[in-house]
Amino acid sequence: MKLALFQSAPADHSFERTEALLREAAAQGADVLVLPELFFPGYNRPDLHHAEAQPIAGAWMDDLRARVAGTGCALVFGWAERSGSTVYNAASCIGADGAILSHYRKVQLFGDMERASFTAGDHLSPTFQLAGRRCGILICYDIEFPGHAATLARAGAEVLFVPTANPAGYEHVQDVLVPARAHESRGFVAYANSCGAENGIQFGGGSVIAGPDGRALAQAGRDETLLIVDLPKLTDYPPEALSMQGAEFRPAPIKSCPDKIRRFLGQGDPEKAP
Repeated sequence: MKLALFQSAPADHSFERTEALLREAAAQGADVLVLPELFFPGYNRPDLHHAEAQPIAGAWMDDLRARVAGTGCALVFGWAERSGSTVYNAASCIGADGAILSHYRKVQLFGDMERASFTAGDHLSPTFQLAGRRCGILICYDIEFPGHAATLARAGAEVLFVPTANPAGYEHVQDVLVPARAHESRGFVAYANSCGAENGIQFGGGSVIAGPDGRALAQAGRDETLLIVDLPKLTDYPPEALSMQGAEFRPAPIKSCPDKIRRFLGQGDPEKAP
């Protein structure tokens, strides 16, 4: 899989610009382009989240699907989804043929603005096949919870797409947590952040494509950037660089110490212990 990731400043988020980005990525051989969280209609735009939220079945999505199909490059993007009277912080993958391969509603909403604008999703979406790899989708804050990435990895995901809008000051996420999730999951994490300022929020940039050895394959700075990486195969990594957590984890319940050990530790009369 050749993966393109666009770190975007909050400016022109039109379909025309999206199509141009897809064509640029396709011209460089990319199989998929990943855009940031709420690329449509913008992250810190609560005035637009309800006004411009769209249903997954309708003219808006049909137009975008047709544009993607015309470029031959798949698209992962964040958007505001309307379902009846409910609005979700969502992300979808449209395949190179225009088919919707995956759709996900953010489970871990972050901060007052998101919780006021959106309803949280209540489940992860199934993994899906793209360009010879099994993939999954999370959104921004979701990746900071190891359990979500682990769940998708257990379901076979080798590549996690993570549209993101991470503010400045939280750089430990892209620098530490994302590589850690990639290593723990024995796969790749494509974390597409925004940059620049929007309605009072300064985004941190630093978008990263992290590999299963916990190292960045490519990382952006603070400006708009199109990263393109040809993902290695897992077999390209030495075995000792890859995590065995998924195969070797042993659940261990919390229990009281045996009586002899409790006495040795000076924890009092074991008969009176809880």
